[in-house]
Amino acid sequence: MKDPLRTGFAERQKAAAEAKKAILAKFKPKPSVTATNFVSREERLAAEREATRQAREVAKEEARREAEAKAEAARAVAEAAAEEKRLLLLNDEAAQLAAKRDERKARKAEAKSAARAKREAKRASR
Repeated sequence: MKDPLRTGFAERQKAAAEAKKAILAKFKPKPSVTATNFVSREERLAAEREATRQAREVAKEEARREAEAKAEAARAVAEAAAEEKRLLLLNDEAAQLAAKRDERKARKAEAKSAARAKREAKRASR
């Protein structure tokens, strides 16, 4: 059979190569399809990890401040209780000192009146 188009081996090879190129071109991404703001998986995961780390850091700082506030409140309550106790002790001590002073004054007054009575009795006997 004779080739009516008179295609030679080189022409057939060239046509086959062009057909292969056309088939491969179908699989290549087209410029209009490519994403311009594409974020890789690694970058997205790194951003998520960073956001999580910052959220945990904020929560940790908040918890620390809350614990400090609770400790400060407890310290203030303890100081107030200690001050109240000290004032009660001072009032108690003051009351005790006043009672002792009154008792001592009563004893001295009694001793004085006894000495006066003794003197008067001695004068009366003369």
